[in-house]
Amino acid sequence: MESKAVAKYVRIAPRKVRVVMDLIRGKNVAEAFAILKFTPKVGADVVEKVLHSAVANAENNFEMDVDKLYVSSAYVDQGPTLKRIHPRSRGQAFKILKRTSHVTIVVAEK
Repeated sequence: MESKAVAKYVRIAPRKVRVVMDLIRGKNVAEAFAILKFTPKVGADVVEKVLHSAVANAENNFEMDVDKLYVSSAYVDQGPTLKRIHPRSRGQAFKILKRTSHVTIVVAEK
């Protein structure tokens, strides 16, 4: 039995969130929360929120025991990119790509 939570269109680049995801993949839920609490990365807040949602889904919808849960899979996909233009000298323009992410965390019972 698995429970899943997804956060879509998060305004942070996927490569920044993947660094945090690699830290918690396969860990116990309590250990994952401890790791995320003390990780000084921007993506840690987003991942913690999604993990909290996945645990709540498991507890309320599937009546799983929270103490036995672990992060079975955690991945980040790229969402749509917001394209902005930054004016430069002599009439030139540089593109600014503001990337978005779709964060998915799946928890299961041991």
